[in-house]
Amino acid sequence: QVQLVESGGGLAQAGGSLRLSCAASGRTFSPYAMGWFRQAPGKEREFVAVIAWSVGSTYYASSVKGRFTISRDNAKNTVYLQMNDLKPEDTAAYYCNLVSASSQPLGAWGQGTQVTVSS
Repeated sequence: QVQLVESGGGLAQAGGSLRLSCAASGRTFSPYAMGWFRQAPGKEREFVAVIAWSVGSTYYASSVKGRFTISRDNAKNTVYLQMNDLKPEDTAAYYCNLVSASSQPLGAWGQGTQVTVSS
């Protein structure tokens, strides 16, 4: 079973940027699509972005489209989330996971990485 470790979170000001990383151990991501999700306090976990395994096609939640970019390095078994123009409503714990064709999470959740955006 794959173990996922998220990193790169922290405190940022509104308009700032952060880059999150998700590294896998135990097995490779192949051939799964990978997704980022987030959970704000008191809210359910929500989808943020997904990237396919082979051609790298991507899809984003409307709330982050144009500001966030998901990418992956299959050789390093790592997926990234570049977050630009951050807003206070982006404050949440961010998680990555293997996802199905319908972007549903498939694996066990990691510990996540906290992103806090101040206004």
